[in-house]
Amino acid sequence: MRTTSELVARAATLAARGGGSSRGSRRILGIAGPPGAGKSTLAARLAEALGPDTAVVVPMDGFHLAQAELARLGRADRKGAPDTFDAAGYVALLRRLRGSDAATVYAPAFDRSIEEPVAGSIRVDPGVPLVITEGNYLLHDEGEWASVRPLLDEAWYLAPAEELRVRRLVDRHVRHGKDREYARAWVTRSDEPNARLVAPGRHRADLVVDPG
Repeated sequence: MRTTSELVARAATLAARGGGSSRGSRRILGIAGPPGAGKSTLAARLAEALGPDTAVVVPMDGFHLAQAELARLGRADRKGAPDTFDAAGYVALLRRLRGSDAATVYAPAFDRSIEEPVAGSIRVDPGVPLVITEGNYLLHDEGEWASVRPLLDEAWYLAPAEELRVRRLVDRHVRHGKDREYARAWVTRSDEPNARLVAPGRHRADLVVDPG
C-alpha cells in the first residue's frame, strides 16, 4: 500500500513537469476506479497538499446529465452508468485544459445535496500546472470515453478491498438522504454493474493504488 505522502510526491513531480507558460504545458492526472473507491477523497487530499497554485480538482461527475434529461431519456434509474454523462463534453473540457493555460477555464461540479451538476463552479486559473480529474470512466474504452485516456498524462486506478468499498458506498448514499435499505438496493442494482464496467480499465492505469 502506498502512503499518501508517496502519492503526493508523485503528483508533485507531475506538476513540476507542467510548469511554465508555454501552450499545452499543463499536466492532467486522472484518478479512476469503481464507485466508492475513494477517488474524490484522494483527489482532494492531493490538491490540499499541493496547494491551489499548483493543483485543481476537476471531477468527471460535473458532467452528469441533469435529472430532468435523465427522466426524459428513461435513464434516471440507471444514474451513474456511462450513458448518463455528457462524455463528449468532458472530453472537450480536458482538451481545453491541455491545450492552453493562457486563460481561466471554468468547469462544472456535481452537487450531491441536490443530485445535479452545477456549471461554472470550478475555476482553473492560468498557470496552474496540474489538473487532477477523477471519476469512474476515465479508463473506459467504449464510445466517447475512449478519448479520455490519451488526454491524461498519468492515470491511477484505485482498488480498495471490495467489502470496504461497498460499505463506504452504502454509507455515502445514506449521508446524502437515502434510507439504508434503499441505499443497499441501489448499490446492488446500479453501482455494482457500473463497477464491473470499470474494472477492465485497471490494466490501462500507470499505477494501481489500494487506498486502504
